Amino acid sequence: MTTPADTPRADPAVDALRAAGLRVTAPRRAVLTWLTEHPHSTADAVGAVVRAQLGTVSTQAVYDVLAACVDAGLVRRIEPAGHPARFERRVADNHHHVVCRRCGATQDVDCAVGPAPCLTPSQAHGFAVDEAEVVFWGLCPSCQDRRAAEQADPARESAQAEA
Repeated sequence: MTTPADTPRADPAVDALRAAGLRVTAPRRAVLTWLTEHPHSTADAVGAVVRAQLGTVSTQAVYDVLAACVDAGLVRRIEPAGHPARFERRVADNHHHVVCRRCGATQDVDCAVGPAPCLTPSQAHGFAVDEAEVVFWGLCPSCQDRRAAEQADPARESAQAEA
């Protein structure tokens, strides 16, 4: 008799790869699993985790996995200006992002109004627009706190700059 503890649990990463027609490999599974729990990760961060889990995996292999997953629609690549590309599993909607100018922290922002695209250009120039990408820029709470502390203690800031 099988008990719930004996029943194999479904692996969402494996299911997603199969549904997309991609071969299931340990690096692909590790990348998708990591991005599910850690959206907006850079390729370097993903690579470090995959190598820690699986041993030797080349940087090129990580980039290849990310590219294959982006092409298959399993992962979204976002490229905030002045920051490394980031990857996330949230692909089924037209959401936007808020990015910290200082540290690059990134969070999702749902569309402001209506269905995708949630913004309509004043002139589409004949394009059939199906997506709008908006990036809101500012300082995250941690960087706001750091900036306030630096402004409150300018001597500390100059000492850090000299170090």
